[in-house]
Amino acid sequence: MLVALSLLLAACGSAPTAQTATTVPANPDVILATTTSTMDSGLLDVLIPAFEKKSGYKVKPISVGTGQALAMGEKGEADVLLVHAPDAELKVVEKGAAINRRLVMHNDFIFVGPPSDPAGIKSVKTSIDAMKKIAEMKQIFISRGDDSGTDKMEKSFWKKANIQPTGTWYQETGAGMGQTLNVASEKKGYTLTDRATFLAQKKNNDLDIVLEKEPALLNIYHVMEVNPEKFPKVNKDGAKAFADFIVSPEGQAIIKDFGVSKYGQSLFVPDAGKNESELGK
Repeated sequence: MLVALSLLLAACGSAPTAQTATTVPANPDVILATTTSTMDSGLLDVLIPAFEKKSGYKVKPISVGTGQALAMGEKGEADVLLVHAPDAELKVVEKGAAINRRLVMHNDFIFVGPPSDPAGIKSVKTSIDAMKKIAEMKQIFISRGDDSGTDKMEKSFWKKANIQPTGTWYQETGAGMGQTLNVASEKKGYTLTDRATFLAQKKNNDLDIVLEKEPALLNIYHVMEVNPEKFPKVNKDGAKAFADFIVSPEGQAIIKDFGVSKYGQSLFVPDAGKNESELGK
C-alpha cells in the first residue's frame, strides 16, 4: 500500500498544474503587432510568458508604432493587434481587416521636458497651451514622427493649436518611445510620452513631468484579431486565445499589478468590460 501511495503521489507531483498547458496547439506561433509602449514599459515581459505557460502558444511580438502595427493587420502580416489609437483602429475594423475589437486598459500621456522647464509648461493647464508656448519660444520639441499612437496624439494637439511645427526646434526621431525619450534628454527638449514608458525609462534620462492629468491625455488600448475570413493564413485560434487571455480576470490582474512593486503604482489600469466613455472620470 505504501509503495502504491508513493507512486501515486509522485505521479501527481509531476502532472501539469492548472496554469500550464497540457497540449501544444497545432499552430503554436502567434504574431503580435503592438505599440512600443507595451514593450518599452516591460508589460509584455510579464504578460506573454504567463499566456504561453497557460496556453502552449508561442508569441512573437513585433514592437512598432501603432500606425505600423495597424498596417500589418491590414496586410494580414500579424495575427493579433494590441494598439492605442482609437480613431485609426476603428478605420481598420470598418475595412474588415480586424475583428473583435475589445477594450484592454488605459494609462495616460504626459508632457516631459528639462527639469529647468525653459518654456514654462508647468504654468499652463492644457496641452494646446503647452504647444503654443513651446512654438512661441522655439524650445526644442522631440517628436516620434513614426505614425504611432503617441505621434498621432501629438499631431492632433498641434492641429488644435493651429500650429504647423517647422524649424530646427522641431525634430523627429522616427523611433520608438524609449529612444525618443533619450534624445529629448540629450537635447534638453520636450516630448509627449505615455506615462508607463517614462517611468520604466526614467533612470536612463534627465526629464521631468511638466504637464499631466488633463482629460485630453487619456491613453486607451484595445486588442483586435486580424480577420481570418479576409486573411486565411492568420492564426485565428492563437489570436483569439491571446486576446481572450489579456481581457480575462487573470490577464487583467497581471496588468493591474504591473509596476506596483517597482514604482509604487500600476503603470496601466485594467479596463476589460468597462464602459469606455467613463474612463478617466
